[in-house]
Amino acid sequence: MTEKEPGLIRATGFAYFPIALIARFPYAMMVVGVLTLVVAGRGSLALGGVNSAMVGLGAAICGPLIGAAADRFGQRPVVLATGIANSLVLVALAWVVFSPLPAAAILVTSLLVGATAPQVSPMSRSRLVGIIDRAFPRARRPRILNATMAYESAADEIVFVFGPVVVGVLATAFTPAAPIIGAAVLTAVFVTAFALHPSGRTLRAAEPGVPLVTADLVVQAPARELFGVRLMTVTVGTLGMGLFFGSMLTSLTAFMRDRGAETEAGLVYGAMGVGSAIFALGVMFFPARFSLRARWLTFSGVIFVGSLSLPFVGDVGHMALALLVIGIGIGPTLVTQYSLGAAYSPAGRSATVMTIIGSSVIVGQSAAAALTGAIAQSAGTATALYIPIVSAAVVVIAGIVNAALGSRH
Repeated sequence: MTEKEPGLIRATGFAYFPIALIARFPYAMMVVGVLTLVVAGRGSLALGGVNSAMVGLGAAICGPLIGAAADRFGQRPVVLATGIANSLVLVALAWVVFSPLPAAAILVTSLLVGATAPQVSPMSRSRLVGIIDRAFPRARRPRILNATMAYESAADEIVFVFGPVVVGVLATAFTPAAPIIGAAVLTAVFVTAFALHPSGRTLRAAEPGVPLVTADLVVQAPARELFGVRLMTVTVGTLGMGLFFGSMLTSLTAFMRDRGAETEAGLVYGAMGVGSAIFALGVMFFPARFSLRARWLTFSGVIFVGSLSLPFVGDVGHMALALLVIGIGIGPTLVTQYSLGAAYSPAGRSATVMTIIGSSVIVGQSAAAALTGAIAQSAGTATALYIPIVSAAVVVIAGIVNAALGSRH
């Protein structure tokens, strides 16, 4: 390896990866933290659930707009502004919940929590894709990109498994407001560090008609290219993954509630997350001839086949085993979808694409959680456990369409 072809860690700087990892934790803590805070402060589980959904709704609405702003003006000012705003809104929420203000004020504040959430995960992916394109020769890029997307997906899995654990520890050891205050502090420190990291000086769009004269400007493709059929297929696929996450966690909670152990649902769900993270990292060892199209079909098939057993599981041990098998497909499928999203991104629109993909997961998760909860309440847990199967089928069908489109191009 020559000086002109550094490793990715050298290209980003040694501090980048730990900063980017810790900067993801606040978002992983927000949904559960808001639920814990509102239930403790207002004594209503229903109100807590609605506020958690408002966090997801705010992120889903504003996430793509934040990504578009980063593509237009550069990541540094956008991430810095959203990080500061999010820290202030989190502190405000901790006060509003215990204030005499009506429930509507909590809902609005929760919406703002999601709307200002710094999109560290998609921003990191976009940042690293740009660094790979600039620092490595074309022949080396596919393998490095594959390994990078594998790491990024594994990092997400780790954060979303342990984020709720951090919330539980802080709430138990201190007060129900501690997780939200902790998220505000982490955001203020590590999201700011992520924004100010040298890699944050990413490419930004040139003004229409202005010559490309500086190194930090890039010609930006028209916005209509974001709605290309291949990119939309990836978005539908990640929406399906969100549907699966939301329906799986909610139906699992109902399953555990029937056995008087609903508080242990997160631990059982972790079996899927741990397996997913391990196999997501394993993607970097796949040979190049195992194409992205084939990977999507293979591992989404694992999710679908594994989910077929869910309605017939009779005890917690077998449920954990089923989730472990399903997790084998989760990580590699997400890695593949993000890799395809990077490959299909129009010029200068990488951050927008990554936030659209991330937001589609959030939209699917929120919608499926609400639907599955209603079905579990009205028709029972056995019926609710069929929803993950339908969600997995969406992912498989999108993979089939992507494969068909790939063969045509």
